[in-house]
Amino acid sequence: MPDDRYSILVVDDVRLDREILKKFLTKMGFFVRCVEDGMEALEILNTEPFDLVLLDIVMPRMYGTRVLEIIRSNPRLNYMPVLMMTSISDTEHVARCIEIGAEDYLIKPHNKTLLKARIYNCIQKKKLHEQEKLFIRKIEEEKQMSDRLLTRIMPKAIADKLKKGQRIIVDYFSEVTVMFSDIVGYTKMSTALPEDELIKLLHSIYSSFDELTFRHGLEKIKTIGDSYMVVGGIPDHFDYHAEAIANMALEMKAILKQYRTSAGKAISMRIGINTGPVRVGIIGTRKFSYDLWGDTVNIASRMESHGLPDQIHVTHSSSKYLQDKFVLEQRNKKVHVKGVGPMTTYFLTGRKNKASMIADRRRAQGLTT
Repeated sequence: MPDDRYSILVVDDVRLDREILKKFLTKMGFFVRCVEDGMEALEILNTEPFDLVLLDIVMPRMYGTRVLEIIRSNPRLNYMPVLMMTSISDTEHVARCIEIGAEDYLIKPHNKTLLKARIYNCIQKKKLHEQEKLFIRKIEEEKQMSDRLLTRIMPKAIADKLKKGQRIIVDYFSEVTVMFSDIVGYTKMSTALPEDELIKLLHSIYSSFDELTFRHGLEKIKTIGDSYMVVGGIPDHFDYHAEAIANMALEMKAILKQYRTSAGKAISMRIGINTGPVRVGIIGTRKFSYDLWGDTVNIASRMESHGLPDQIHVTHSSSKYLQDKFVLEQRNKKVHVKGVGPMTTYFLTGRKNKASMIADRRRAQGLTT
């Protein structure tokens, strides 16, 4: 016996037929509403929900075929099952109704056994359609959640390629700027602080860094423990990538000044920056990782590890892009980088003011002040 939530609209101009159907369907457990006219039926369908329509074909004012056409043209009613009823033996009308989209038809006078079977069939189809819509909606919601997660862990352009089925994604960039940062004394700090305090502290710091990354149009590659890696100029290249990285590095130092451990100890970082060519892409087949590799990356990492606390350590290749707008102090001794040899490096200490930028420009032009 059907659930009493199922409702049926009976549309028939013959009063006796309506009463017989209503009595029979009510006994089956359905809620039944009867109207005698197709136009009235359309008005009701626009305001009240029904699970099935029993629709007579031959009626005054508007034939059932026309009512069916209007129902099928309405996106909200398109999937509602309609069972046609006719007392005529003309198969042309019946064929037309099936062509328009009727679920089935019945010949008057109704055979109760056949009527019952076809009504149950229509209701079952509607239940299956409702389940299908629910599944599709859930799949779409999960897809949207998956898409949002994918774009959080890698650039949108790369995420779009993955969603299209591309699995081997490797690009070459002739010039980007890479930055590594690392908390000084992290190992000692991690043993001294309670675990929950350490996690909250890192979360707060790196959330602030994430905001800087977004604001400067940079790409966060990953965090490994206390190490934070950012690159400028990928996946969409822009000319001021070194300047953007330098600005972020200075702002990172300013942010860290706001933090203290529970014991009141200040937190400092080493920051390393390098500019050059890299290859970027997806590594792995099960757990995707958007990464970049090459000498440029290795040297940027070495700038961090060979740097000093609270200092931004910059290579000569990066300095060429920063010297006009930033204050750079050359280190007294060259830094020996494994696999590269001795390198001339600099500490980036701040931004130049307008007066110093003009003075630098005049000196470069051989002019005196």
